[in-house]
Amino acid sequence: MDENIATLASAIGVRVKQERQARRWTLDQLAEAAGVSRRMLVNVEQATMNPSVGTLLRISDALGVGLPDLVQSPEPKAVKVTRKGEGAVLWSSESGGRGVLVAGTEPPEVVELWDWTLGPGDQHSSEAHTPGTKELLQVQDGTVTVVAGDQTVILEVGDSVTFPGDVAHSYANNSAEAARFSLAVFERGVGSGHRETGNA
Repeated sequence: MDENIATLASAIGVRVKQERQARRWTLDQLAEAAGVSRRMLVNVEQATMNPSVGTLLRISDALGVGLPDLVQSPEPKAVKVTRKGEGAVLWSSESGGRGVLVAGTEPPEVVELWDWTLGPGDQHSSEAHTPGTKELLQVQDGTVTVVAGDQTVILEVGDSVTFPGDVAHSYANNSAEAARFSLAVFERGVGSGHRETGNA
């Protein structure tokens, strides 16, 4: 792990542990609510691994906090500014691809804003998010192929697409040049079902 990834993993681990302990949940209780293994949670809390975006989404939803809150410091602010280079890099590839979470709102109606770069030949696959999730994508540079469920679209610079994020989906760069796109993800009712379970 490079230094930036290690710092982010440590911050996520601290936040997950704080949120879990604030609910007086054991590791087993959170693992069950999130649908991940206890070993995975231990690794996340101890910052010994870089979990996938899907794993972080399951954990954040189980805790009732949005993914943006999970990767940022917990102090509330009316206006949150993320300066260039300060976003949370939650995905990277050997060819220079990066998925950077640059901004987000608080639950229960969570909107995430991402800055994605796909190196030549890069592909990022995502499992289906919670029901009702929607994604909006606009290509800034290059060509991006988006697959959502059984539909495939090829987007050029300036093209946009809206698609359901509650189906398996992927973004790919099948060209020899880097591609870049902005992505907004809307997820309704984050944590609402798990809060009821946790209070039972």
